[in-house]
Amino acid sequence: MDDAHNAVPLPRLITFTFLLALLCISPVVTGSGTGQDVSQLRAQLKAAQDAADKPAIIELSRRILAIAPNDSNVWETLAQTELETEDLDRLEQTLDAWRKAVGHPSASIEDFQGTLCFKRKDYQCAERHWLAYVATKPRAADTATEYDDLADLCAAQERWEDHANYRTKAIAAQDSAARRVSRAIAFLRLHKWDAAYSDMAKANKMDATAPEVKEWLPQFERLQGFLPRIKELDAQIAKSPNDPAIAALLLERARIFTLAGRPLLALDDAQRAFKLQPASMRARIQTAEALLDVDSVDDAAKLEVGRDLRRGEDKHVSEQVLRELSALDAKLLLNPKDSAALTARSKILRELRQFMLALADARAALAINDKSADAHFEAAQDLNGLGQPKEALEQARIATELDPGDSAKWFFRGVLDRERANFAGAIESQTSSLGINESLAALNEREQCERRIGKIHEADADLRRIRELAPEQK
Repeated sequence: MDDAHNAVPLPRLITFTFLLALLCISPVVTGSGTGQDVSQLRAQLKAAQDAADKPAIIELSRRILAIAPNDSNVWETLAQTELETEDLDRLEQTLDAWRKAVGHPSASIEDFQGTLCFKRKDYQCAERHWLAYVATKPRAADTATEYDDLADLCAAQERWEDHANYRTKAIAAQDSAARRVSRAIAFLRLHKWDAAYSDMAKANKMDATAPEVKEWLPQFERLQGFLPRIKELDAQIAKSPNDPAIAALLLERARIFTLAGRPLLALDDAQRAFKLQPASMRARIQTAEALLDVDSVDDAAKLEVGRDLRRGEDKHVSEQVLRELSALDAKLLLNPKDSAALTARSKILRELRQFMLALADARAALAINDKSADAHFEAAQDLNGLGQPKEALEQARIATELDPGDSAKWFFRGVLDRERANFAGAIESQTSSLGINESLAALNEREQCERRIGKIHEADADLRRIRELAPEQK
């Protein structure tokens, strides 16, 4: 390398050294940077591109630029490859070096800068650079693609009007079935139903075989059957959009969107209802359900709703459960200290397998009335569901003491005793349960516990009774 440096005039050596430092490269080219050297490197770069060898493309591009720093095509190749390999820090360095090396770089540098900003979630920066690229009047296809990117940027920020406007500009630049579908989806988010269906019809007419049309047309057809009721609710909600009283209408519309397979629309309405009435458990559950439907498990967890939310055969929380929650929410809105309503809501939440929320309601009920046997019973079941059997047993004990005439409370206490290997206690609890109401479940529990402690005669007697009640049971 000493010989090569001695062969290069001082000004060129300074520029060469500056670019090497800027690009963080280690040149291994031989010779003095002649046209022949560059030609060989370009041939190697072409071979690397043909082989899709990205590390080689990056290295060769840097070597060429160390010799020919004004080559915008190679700068673009280097930037594109660094973008494809997600080497964002190096891409940033490349774009800075490109600007310094070339007096008037190609317009594509704005596109690269915008993409870099977008990947770093600096949306304002991305939008500014992408619009600067569009202002250079690239070819129609590139303009349309840039507007597609701008639409995606707005979607990431939930700027739905701007999202639809950029979709419209993309279509104006270069129309296609795929872009018509994209704008139709954007119109759905804005509840512009007629415009959405018009775009979908146009897309289907343009190219019924397009993957986007084949994916989305059945979904539009499914939603269409729900539109009459949705439009009715649209009109009612529009009359008083910020009135907390419309939360019920929003939740009804959210439910329809869920049934129609549109979880994002359901999420919009459920979140809006939850914001208007943050104490509404129905709004919380529907919001969480929509989040789970779009795989936002972590966001649902922030609402204390887990992925094990119980659903019906249609894979949705049942209409009956939602209506019961609405009724209890309404009672608690009028009287937040309604212990019975809190206990009843705790039971529903437990049945939905949401034990933390259920326990919170049970404890709230107990804070109002610590003599409520039902609230203690709910707390017991919730604690057991959360894996706290010792605490659950204590609550079950209190529940049976407060309400000794309830067979279900004794049965559950017996189950907890048996799970803690207190078989004598379990037998006593199940005997109390059976004394109030004979049931196969309690007989089975007692018979098992009797055998565990060697009370074979008593166990056999229970087994005979079980067979009398259920001859098919062996």
